[in-house]
Amino acid sequence: MSAQRSTPPVVPFTSMRQLVGPLLAIIVGIFMVILDSTAVNVAVPKLVDDFHSKLETVQWTITGYALAQAAVIPLAGWITDKFGSKQIFIVSLVLFTLGSVLCATAQSVDQLILYRVLQGLGGGMVSPIAFAMTYRFSPPEKAGSIMGLMGIPILLAPALGPIISGYLVDYVQWEWIFLINIPVGILGVILCVLLLPSLPKKSSTSLDMLGIILGPLAFSGLSYGLSEGSTSWTSDKTIIGLIVGAVALAAFIVVELTRREEPLLELRVFRSSLFTRGILIQWVLQFVMFGIIFSVPYFMQKLMGMSAFNAGMWTLPQALAAGIFMPIGGRLYDRIGARPLVLVGLTIVGVGAFLISRIDPTDTPWQFLIPRAMLGMGMGLSFLALNTHLIQSAPSNLVSRVTSLTSAAQQIMTSFSVAGLTTIIANRTAHYVADGEQPMPEAMTNAFHDAYLVLVGLAVFGLLCALTLKRPKTNAENAPVAHAVDMG
Repeated sequence: MSAQRSTPPVVPFTSMRQLVGPLLAIIVGIFMVILDSTAVNVAVPKLVDDFHSKLETVQWTITGYALAQAAVIPLAGWITDKFGSKQIFIVSLVLFTLGSVLCATAQSVDQLILYRVLQGLGGGMVSPIAFAMTYRFSPPEKAGSIMGLMGIPILLAPALGPIISGYLVDYVQWEWIFLINIPVGILGVILCVLLLPSLPKKSSTSLDMLGIILGPLAFSGLSYGLSEGSTSWTSDKTIIGLIVGAVALAAFIVVELTRREEPLLELRVFRSSLFTRGILIQWVLQFVMFGIIFSVPYFMQKLMGMSAFNAGMWTLPQALAAGIFMPIGGRLYDRIGARPLVLVGLTIVGVGAFLISRIDPTDTPWQFLIPRAMLGMGMGLSFLALNTHLIQSAPSNLVSRVTSLTSAAQQIMTSFSVAGLTTIIANRTAHYVADGEQPMPEAMTNAFHDAYLVLVGLAVFGLLCALTLKRPKTNAENAPVAHAVDMG
């Protein structure tokens, strides 16, 4: 794979002081994009009323955004290798900000859906590029600490999105969900232009045309099918989406594994057992995290009668705990590796999810305080430790391709989490109704409890997998790992 080895070495910064500016620029951009991914969900009922539309139509403001992200994420590694990480990161922020301007001025639901797709095209590449850039210019011995700081917006933004959006929808106007992105986006672009270093491009980057066609089709098709599955697994839309996605994914895997030079996503990295075990645990964490973010506010609104804003406020304990423990997990990763952090983190997450499964609609919302703080604490300790573990498990010349791969997989897992839990809740509600319980609140309450227990079971499964984790060598030492995946 001579083309891959032609990447010039990146000389990392030698002190945290040097990293402050670049990290600030990256965090501003990534926080804005991730915040928006959960903010619009709260506004859906308001959008239905204002546009005099149907829920099925307005839902495409979320689905279209997710599909656009899923389509461009696989392209992030190749396009940054060819044109430069800094340049594409700035273009992505500009496109996302432009999409926000257009969304705020939409005069019809069709326009809003179109502009949300534009937003998704801009925002999709931000996370994989941000992680790849940060890791490439970080000192190897401080990678965990620095990635821990990067992780704050990753866990904080999805939890804060419903709070900010709920307030704006209830007390201001829904347009402000998008308008607040404009000054943040402009600030992010200015900071990136002034503070981000220009990382070297690859001297030779061939075009994987089949990968460029099949990759976006596979990931967007699966995301669409899984999203539709939250409504009905037997609908034509669900079946078509899953079939198209699965067939395209199978073809994509064959193409990428048989391509000797410059595959769009480096799937041969799965030959590293360190990477494979790590990403499996990351999928478990992703499912549990977004399962809680999705299901608990719905439980509070549907069964406890809370407003969107008040339900969103109860994500704050989880967000604050994640923000506090993320840097701690990063610093500890540099000393002890991922395994102890993931074991402790998943244990805390499992206990928190179990405590949530014991809460009834008649209980006070304050009973969510400790369990949700525990979830944030556990995620903070383990989530970015796993991300850093995955990057260090791969050769340094594949970092941009690996972050694209993990981000694309996370997008699928997020859709699967929401669709899977929705299905569990619907099926278990029907089961309890058949047993003679009233649909509301008894049957649905028990169904939610069962869904939470599924998350507990997944946390236990992840815990068992985490026992097999081993600490990878740093990329400065990882020739054996590189040999394990560089089979060309």
